[in-house]
Amino acid sequence: MPDVSASPARVTLFATGLATLAISALFVGMVRDFLVALLLAAIFSAMAAPLQEKVSAAVGGRQGIAAVITLVILLIGVLVPTLAIVFIAATQASDLVAGIGSFIQRLDTDWTTIQLPDWVPFREEIEALGPQLAAKAGELASRLASLFLSVVSAATKGTAHFFLNLFVMAYAMVFFLQEKTTVLAQLARYTGLTIDAQNRLVDRVVSVSCATIKGTLVIGVVQGALGGIAFSIVGIQAAAFWGVVMAFASIIPAVGPSIIWIPAVLYLAFAGETVSAIGLAAWCAIVVGLADNLLRPWLVGREAKLSDLMVLIGTFGGLAMFGAVGLIIGPVITGVFITVWDIFQKALATALAAPVQSSVESNTDGGPSAGKQPGSV
Repeated sequence: MPDVSASPARVTLFATGLATLAISALFVGMVRDFLVALLLAAIFSAMAAPLQEKVSAAVGGRQGIAAVITLVILLIGVLVPTLAIVFIAATQASDLVAGIGSFIQRLDTDWTTIQLPDWVPFREEIEALGPQLAAKAGELASRLASLFLSVVSAATKGTAHFFLNLFVMAYAMVFFLQEKTTVLAQLARYTGLTIDAQNRLVDRVVSVSCATIKGTLVIGVVQGALGGIAFSIVGIQAAAFWGVVMAFASIIPAVGPSIIWIPAVLYLAFAGETVSAIGLAAWCAIVVGLADNLLRPWLVGREAKLSDLMVLIGTFGGLAMFGAVGLIIGPVITGVFITVWDIFQKALATALAAPVQSSVESNTDGGPSAGKQPGSV
């Protein structure tokens, strides 16, 4: 006969699950405008956990005060300089777009006075096509500047909305930093995995996400800053903007910021600024190039490193889906994606191997064989 006593429990489970899904959907829809801010708060809190521990030890273990101090350090040391650089770069990009027409006209007039050195390959062809090449380069620079302005404008669309999300992120970080159990660990409890699998999932996601963000953003910022300073010294217009572009270009495997500074070196060489061209090439090739090789092993490490292809796809995909904040969210989602599939692969392999292992252990322990009749000696 069917087990009727289980029916009320199943009905209760079904009703509770349905109500949970309904109220969860309502809640997510209600706070959907702040989901990105909350996600960023969780990411930054996980990255700031080591700093939080040091500050907490310095203030006698008072978690609330330590969380506020940690947040202030991050705001002053990271957010304020970032906003200042983005503002300067946006201003320079706007000026670059506005002045690109006169720049191209000036090149058409001045190009006839430029004499390329004899050692330049295809010198005569370059001199003949010079105005057209310069015009195309100017149009490309204008499009890059316009794209940058559109991304910044979309990220800061609506000043009140921008600062409201910033407030929500900062407020959430204070709570996340105080929690001994991270938000990710709390969410992992609902996966149905074992405690050991939950811990591995959380540790792997945090390490991969933090390593990817540090490898993408920190190295990009360093290379962009070094390149922007060099551009400013040699007198290239909109140096801050080009520094930001080099920071973005640093995620491109094998090419990186060289896609920006090599044309700048050629421009200086063709303009007769030979010393500046050589100096810029040496600085960018040695200092900017070595920054990646020196910083990446220290910041990222080997275990948590994602492939350059996955970082590139995740970053561009994040930009396409989330806008400017996709620079952070994209690599994190990529890290979670790789981690979840890795855990699933191991779980699947364990599940497939379990029946065979159980059968072998049964025969080893002297269990009944398949052909043995009951009661036989």
